[in-house]
Amino acid sequence: MKIELDYLTRIEGHAHLVIDREAGKITSCQLQIVETPRFFEAMLQGRHYSDVATIVARVCGVCSISHTLASLMTTEAALGIEVPVQAQLLRCLLSYGEIVQSHLLQLYFMALPDYFNTPSLFHLLDEKQELVARALRLKRTANRICEVVGGRPIHPVTTCIGGFSARPEAAELKKLRQELVAGLPDLEATVELFASFEYPQFCRQRETLSVAPDDRYPLHNQQIQSSCGTNYPATIYREEIEEYISPQSTAKLARNQHGSYMVGPQARLRHGQDKLSAMAKRVCSALDLNPNGLNPFENLKARLVEVVHFTEEALHTIDELLLCGMTQIRGKDTPSAGGCSTAAVEAPRGLLFHSYQFDAKGFLKAADCVIPTAQNLAAVEADLQQLLPELLKLPESQIKQRLEMLIRAYDPCLSCSTHLLKIDLN
Repeated sequence: MKIELDYLTRIEGHAHLVIDREAGKITSCQLQIVETPRFFEAMLQGRHYSDVATIVARVCGVCSISHTLASLMTTEAALGIEVPVQAQLLRCLLSYGEIVQSHLLQLYFMALPDYFNTPSLFHLLDEKQELVARALRLKRTANRICEVVGGRPIHPVTTCIGGFSARPEAAELKKLRQELVAGLPDLEATVELFASFEYPQFCRQRETLSVAPDDRYPLHNQQIQSSCGTNYPATIYREEIEEYISPQSTAKLARNQHGSYMVGPQARLRHGQDKLSAMAKRVCSALDLNPNGLNPFENLKARLVEVVHFTEEALHTIDELLLCGMTQIRGKDTPSAGGCSTAAVEAPRGLLFHSYQFDAKGFLKAADCVIPTAQNLAAVEADLQQLLPELLKLPESQIKQRLEMLIRAYDPCLSCSTHLLKIDLN
């Protein structure tokens, strides 16, 4: 039997899952990644520090805010530029918006059709108009967070070295708060919907990595936490994480001393469960979600818990900004001589590293970016290798669906989730 999955992509490019069986046993399971070269790290070399974040944000349209903030934080640390507290609050609010909008997109538009046995959410328009309308309302409100703070839903235009070049008006924040509150009943209905689904049972022991929680749920921090009990500064990530090329793939994968590992919602939830908001803790219980669980299919539940958590955090942050005002949203852009640094942030799909080295005039000499999808690829392949023997006695259609669901549970990228499995059974 030969099983093929085509068009599994990260940013641009293709992936191919090839599985061979002989005499009832799996003889080969290869996740082949063929990416279109983007050359961003080389493209950044020689650019002035003021240009870097704008360029590197184009790595990904879905996670442009994460790349922007990681780039700015790396540059600021390398050049000794301080960011005012109010600007840090705005950056957190911007991150909340990106994570919520990305998670809602994956939950409703990518994953939910699997549980209704339909190829697309919009195939449900005739029978479940309110469900589709709810998805669109929630996604629109999440987009609004990014628009109000960042100037537009993707590729923010208000962020800059030292903070922000423009601030949202108080009236805009008040209106945004009203919109978020108005969306809470839709979130409650979403929790009820996803609690009603039957998730495939599967478990594989795995290490999880995220930025370490401090006084809040994992988001921006320069310490990395592992479920194996280690904690280390982001600046030494190259000593802890190895990127490598698989013989059947042109994409980089990642591993550490324990092998493959997982980043993303389940990793954050595992490490930051004590920092969840009050509403998110109740949602975790309503979904019957074990924060320490290892079933990758329940990434969907973890994603929904984060939607609620970051929505509640967005409300609190707006209140804080309105209370303290936004009188100082940008620090002095007076960089020191060239330096090098690394920043780690939590993108929607997990842990993201940016590392830069600047010369004395502020021009970039070297850059390194390690994205969440690349870190998860080896874990996806390991999951597939363990799950497949359990599926081989199922009909072809069920094998196809279950493999699709596993890949989508990781939400590798937007385009990944819009393509279906192509299966050839020989």
